[in-house]
Amino acid sequence: MSLEHAVAFALLAFAIIVVPGPSVLFVVGRALAVGRRAALATVLGNAAGEYLQLTLVAFGLGLVVERSELAFSAVKLLGAVYLVWLGVQTLRRGGRTLEVATPTPAVPAPGVAARAAREGFIVGATNPKTTVFFAAVLPQFVQPGAQPVALQMLVLGLVFVAIALVSDSLWALAAGTARTWLARSRRRRQALDVGSGSVMIGLGIALALSRRH
Repeated sequence: MSLEHAVAFALLAFAIIVVPGPSVLFVVGRALAVGRRAALATVLGNAAGEYLQLTLVAFGLGLVVERSELAFSAVKLLGAVYLVWLGVQTLRRGGRTLEVATPTPAVPAPGVAARAAREGFIVGATNPKTTVFFAAVLPQFVQPGAQPVALQMLVLGLVFVAIALVSDSLWALAAGTARTWLARSRRRRQALDVGSGSVMIGLGIALALSRRH
């Protein structure tokens, strides 16, 4: 794979990732709901889910989702239902989990971080638009006759995931810092949960209504 192809793909990936989209909104929502450190675990989980999709695309399985309306719809609805469920759980909590004037813990309980990573992984792995993007765009940057096609796709995918990790982590840190101030007031905590829960529910509904274009 030539450096020219890798740089061209990196520039395209950066242009797509840097514009706030569903992934950014999800990470921000989790940072506001569970804190900065747990949100970073969500970012890692989401990246792992995206790379799983990339692996399926690289070895041909992702083409099924790209070409089959039934498979695309099934994966899409699964991800949408999960996002709505996360949003509803946040709304039900209603600011009850934090004490007034208690700052965000520096290190979350292991169970909180693990759950956040698991939630991020499920969202990343069940976003069908990521699969369609990889299946449609990656082949355009593959060099026939060079290294195995699957290996080239996996390497390009690492570039995409690395850029996404940096971008999403910065969003998580910024939103987590704002959460520390919001957590000092019960009214602000309630607004925090309503806002983050509504964002996740909105993302779930938008995903359910979206089309493959």
